[in-house]
Amino acid sequence: MQKLKAKTKRAAAKRIKKTGTGKLMRMKAFKSHILTKKSAKRKRNLRKATTLDKTNLGVVRKLLPY
Repeated sequence: MQKLKAKTKRAAAKRIKKTGTGKLMRMKAFKSHILTKKSAKRKRNLRKATTLDKTNLGVVRKLLPY
């Protein structure tokens, strides 16, 4: 009997990318609306991608079996 392959959760795959070294990268939150009250420095820092936190790695690895 063949073992079933785990399917990739497409919603997570669109939000999280894997780097060449195996780290998972995500975009930062709080950059979609109500931007007038946020400083330019804060908005500039929200543009950058960041690595996924260790506490979420276990959950995300189940969503993305690659």
